[in-house]
Amino acid sequence: MPKVRFPQYRRARHGTELFAGTLLEHARRAGVEVPSDCGGLGKCGRCAVRIDRGAECLNPKTEAESSRHLAPGERLACQARIVNPVADMTVFVKEMGRYSIVTETVDTDDVVLEPSVKRDGRHVVHACGEELGHYEGEVYGLALDVGTTTLAMQVVDLEDGRIIATTARTNPQMSYGNDVISRIGYTMQHEDGLRALQSAVVEAVNEELEGLERQHGKLSKSIFDAVVVGNSTMRRLFFRQDVSSLGVIPFEPADTDPAAARADELGLRVSPQAHVYGGALIGGHAGADALADVVACRLHESDGVSIVIDIGTNGEVVIGNKDRMMSASCAAGGAYEGATVTCGSGAVEGAISNVWIADGHVTYGTIGGKPPVGVCGSGLIDLLAELLRSGRMSRKAKIGEDFCLADGICITQQDVYALITAKAGLRLDQDLLMRYYGVELAQVQKIFLAGGFGNFINPENAVAIGLLPPAPEKVVRIGNGALAGAREMLVSRSVRRRSEQIARAIEHTKPNEREPDFPYMVAEKMYF
Repeated sequence: MPKVRFPQYRRARHGTELFAGTLLEHARRAGVEVPSDCGGLGKCGRCAVRIDRGAECLNPKTEAESSRHLAPGERLACQARIVNPVADMTVFVKEMGRYSIVTETVDTDDVVLEPSVKRDGRHVVHACGEELGHYEGEVYGLALDVGTTTLAMQVVDLEDGRIIATTARTNPQMSYGNDVISRIGYTMQHEDGLRALQSAVVEAVNEELEGLERQHGKLSKSIFDAVVVGNSTMRRLFFRQDVSSLGVIPFEPADTDPAAARADELGLRVSPQAHVYGGALIGGHAGADALADVVACRLHESDGVSIVIDIGTNGEVVIGNKDRMMSASCAAGGAYEGATVTCGSGAVEGAISNVWIADGHVTYGTIGGKPPVGVCGSGLIDLLAELLRSGRMSRKAKIGEDFCLADGICITQQDVYALITAKAGLRLDQDLLMRYYGVELAQVQKIFLAGGFGNFINPENAVAIGLLPPAPEKVVRIGNGALAGAREMLVSRSVRRRSEQIARAIEHTKPNEREPDFPYMVAEKMYF
């Protein structure tokens, strides 16, 4: 009997036999949570899925689907019904649950308002003199952080600097792969792959802007400028730029220059002539998001040496001050975002986010107070630290037997290995950058943690498992530093120009190429 598989979910990779029902019903039978605010009536559009194989098994698109901006190969799970079960199906879910996404940022009120667009009588004009459209009461800008897993954005009044609205959601490109390498591979293996990935993320931004308009009224057509940041792959994908060079040795972008395009060229539904600016890239997979972090925490203006660590699906580390800066990047968050851990989960409602073990008893907290569905990154760090403290895990990362937090939510020895391998690379980058820079930990003034993952973790537990250096008192959380930096570039041409200078000045290094014994050095960081 043919089956339908949901490869993003470990529990549904082996497949569920097809029956006469919708894909939403198949997902529920497989234990896969597909968002459906309208209860499967085809009204909310949140249950969009991409059919990678087996589309011939389904009914034609319904009226509800035809009225939506679905990309080729996409269907609404509540409307796509099995009518001809003749082949196996592979289905990717665009929105994997409700993520808890960090939109809080550091304060940037001290930035002098100097936007690239402004009102000139009855028109809105660019600093270069180009007329962009009629002035209808507002001149807005859009700051956008394109993460591998999430999207966060803010609409800003460019006449007074006020934040008008903030919103966030998952990045629908997740249905093409959970990490940058798989998405790069998709663009290389499919003729229309680059277009599909770019369309997916831009359409998600458009949908969020439509949602904001329902809350705040007329908004999108008053957006005349936008700044986009993200790691090297995400930023280039947004501008429909080739990313193949990032997937092969030496894993470098074709260029590190800022990107620029018109909104209508990208499919962004704001003022058609709006300018869209993509922050400069640093090098390798250290992109415009790491650059925005540097801008937000003022690393480039500091006398003392500090470290900026952005922990996400990819990890970026920058060390330095106003005189010199160095960076490195590595794959960091796959395991901690549930990709390779049996009980792992993204930061969705119901994910266990905090863990305590006392007197042999386990207690935990979940996002949104919902029943547990898995363990997200901050919970996995807590779990490792608590297992270590309680003696249930050895210094060699041995747990002996599976450890269960709740019914069906257990961590295995293989999971532990995946987690310690993921943390080892990021920690090694930190230590090697300090060595290359010529400083000891005692000479480092602050350790800035950026990104959602970094914002939620317990620093003491991160230190206990060796994810961070042994100086929790130096840790400063800056929330979504990438979004804050993008906002600064949006409201100030001077900051934008300065960011380009910073990107060129940062020395990007690749410890894995620089150190002949790199694999052994990673192995040494795996244990406690």
